[in-house]
Amino acid sequence: MGEPVNVGVVGCGAISSQYFRTIERLPRLRLVAVADLDLDRAREAVRPYPAVDVLGVAELMADPRVDVVLNLTVPAAHAGIALQAIAAGKDVYCEKPLAATSADAARVLRAAGEAGVRVGCAPDTVLGTGTQTARKAIDDGLIGRPVAATATMMTPGHERWHPNPDFYYLPGGGPLLDMGPYYITSLITLLGPVTTVVGASGRTRATRMIGSGPRRGEEIPVTVDTHVTGVLVHASGALSTLVMSFDGVATKAPHIEVHGEEGSLVVPDPNHFDGQVLLRKAGDDAWHDLPASAGYAEAGRGVGVADFASTPAGEEPRAGGALAFHVLDVMESLLAAARSGAAVTIASTCERPRPVAYE
Repeated sequence: MGEPVNVGVVGCGAISSQYFRTIERLPRLRLVAVADLDLDRAREAVRPYPAVDVLGVAELMADPRVDVVLNLTVPAAHAGIALQAIAAGKDVYCEKPLAATSADAARVLRAAGEAGVRVGCAPDTVLGTGTQTARKAIDDGLIGRPVAATATMMTPGHERWHPNPDFYYLPGGGPLLDMGPYYITSLITLLGPVTTVVGASGRTRATRMIGSGPRRGEEIPVTVDTHVTGVLVHASGALSTLVMSFDGVATKAPHIEVHGEEGSLVVPDPNHFDGQVLLRKAGDDAWHDLPASAGYAEAGRGVGVADFASTPAGEEPRAGGALAFHVLDVMESLLAAARSGAAVTIASTCERPRPVAYE
């Protein structure tokens, strides 16, 4: 298999521990350094990993050991950190979204192309057995020609549990840009790229109250819409109905359903790697469980970095920059459609990512 790929992480916030645990158990990756604006936070984050160095951001970018920069900063910083990594001649893999705006994301991809380095981006949850088993069912013709899908995410808001939730309610945040990448990436994996969107959106209140941590009780401003709904028209002709909300308490709707001419699928939470896939064919009197048959088994956040690092030169990674840009373009276009009340044509496209064999 050769030497592992050395990873340097920028940003040691809440999500970083999940990546660290996955990297530790994947032989294809080795965590060598981390950086954060708060060095104490970085030291605390890697306390279980004494061999990992804590560096400044510039030091990490210049470190010759680092092959891939894993960018776990807040969305507003994604493009800036990615461009620093690219300027240093390093591949970069970003937490979602690729950037706060598609204009910034385009700058990242353009710079990477000029520098001859690669860009990858979360979410990698779609590489797990949940979404991949559903994809295989579609590819194997178990539901016939796909005609429609629904995707629903309903929560009262992350401020109830996150100690520093400000960025969820600033530009680059909101339910669509925060959780939409999981759902839209899954829909594209299942049904292919999107050509047109229509939508509507709104927000229930101008402030939110932090519910946990040292800032509990503090009010923060809401500057983005907190309920977004729309229809995505896929190039295949399938129509996906999307609801992303920080304004509802709960829902019993499946995270994702896909309907074909001959059957329907219930697809598990795209924010997780595994989960139960259900199939009901025309004429059946009940749903049937489909056993895992594709995807990375027992995967965790960071498996996409390993998949990215092992993708042959010249081949687009499954969790690649082109897909992440298309997802961001779809989300921005959906928000633009909500503002204008008119359909918006998606300027970008991407290849449907290659399937993952059961592993």
